[in-house]
Amino acid sequence: MSVVAPLLLKGFEVELYTGRPDGTVVGCSAEAAAALAGFVTEPDCRNLEYTTPPHAGYAEQLELLLEPRRRLRPWLAQRGLTVLPGSTLSTGDSHRFERSDPTNAYHGYIEATYGTRVVTASVHINLGLTDMEALFAACRLVRCEASLLLALSACSPFLDGAVTGAHSQRWLQFPITPAQVPLFLSHAHYISWVEQQLQRGTMQNVRHLWTSVRPNGDDRPHDLNRLEIRICDLLADPQQLLAVTAFVELRLHQLLADPTAHDPLLASALSPEALAELADANDRAAARSSLDALLTHWRSGATLRARDWITAELEGMAPLARDLGLEAWLEPLGAMLREGNQAMQWLAAERSGTPVAELIATGALAMEQRELSLSAGLSAGLATDDPGALG
Repeated sequence: MSVVAPLLLKGFEVELYTGRPDGTVVGCSAEAAAALAGFVTEPDCRNLEYTTPPHAGYAEQLELLLEPRRRLRPWLAQRGLTVLPGSTLSTGDSHRFERSDPTNAYHGYIEATYGTRVVTASVHINLGLTDMEALFAACRLVRCEASLLLALSACSPFLDGAVTGAHSQRWLQFPITPAQVPLFLSHAHYISWVEQQLQRGTMQNVRHLWTSVRPNGDDRPHDLNRLEIRICDLLADPQQLLAVTAFVELRLHQLLADPTAHDPLLASALSPEALAELADANDRAAARSSLDALLTHWRSGATLRARDWITAELEGMAPLARDLGLEAWLEPLGAMLREGNQAMQWLAAERSGTPVAELIATGALAMEQRELSLSAGLSAGLATDDPGALG
């Protein structure tokens, strides 16, 4: 009889745009962060961030994702503002940087170096791993499959009121830093590489590693305790975010149970350099076409659509999902695969004649109503036993 491993600790960093109900982006992050506990600023004032504390439970994380928004929304409403969906400045203005803290030197460096390419909203998924061998194997696996997570989460097809031609404009415009990031072979490799980048000036500090996935901890690069997945566009619906998280967690449990079969360093014939190039190329393809993107599998070199790769992984993980009690939390992925992600739905509506600003405004209202529905479900005690009952 197999022993079922405990769920991993997890937590989220959620970035949100603020603006008017008509879809116009309006910055207020410095004021919001000063007034509301748990919210922090980004370099540009038009988005703000909150984090959830680590907890292994999915129902508990659902509440931790919703509670800050319940406090934020009344504060915004008093100012005629709301939370806007999307991961780029969908309705503008990407031609100017609006500093949240003009005295912050690091923010000044970011504005001068990158401009508004970094003024995006995303969600970072953190999963707790304290064994260094396991952590860096997880980094390698998720680096090679990060394109699948972007394919599911893509929600940034617009910029400055226009269609960009991409499903995740955010990922195409966001500056990967440093420009070339290797597949880390070990903790020692990561430490030496980071120290080298700091000496060269290609990283300004230990946080200045902007890639699809990275190890994280209290004293980088030495003291590490989690995997941070940075590739996802904003999954505005917390249940969709938790579904994507469950997908990743199941892949990590498979890896931990059988590294030989799931660590790309051991299970692929490709070199680490080739795997890093493949992963980055897949990420760019997913940014352009999301679920319809043609990707190259790290294991076999076969070409397949992102949608089909995700479906195959879900089928293979079904027994483990049952054992870990994650079946119901995965359910939103079925609708996303059938009906398309947010970017695909928005693009279809735009082709039918709906203006971009109207799509963002309608999405903002839907986002608020969804949060109310999920909060009502939690209050009724539905989430712990049956997340599907939340709708």
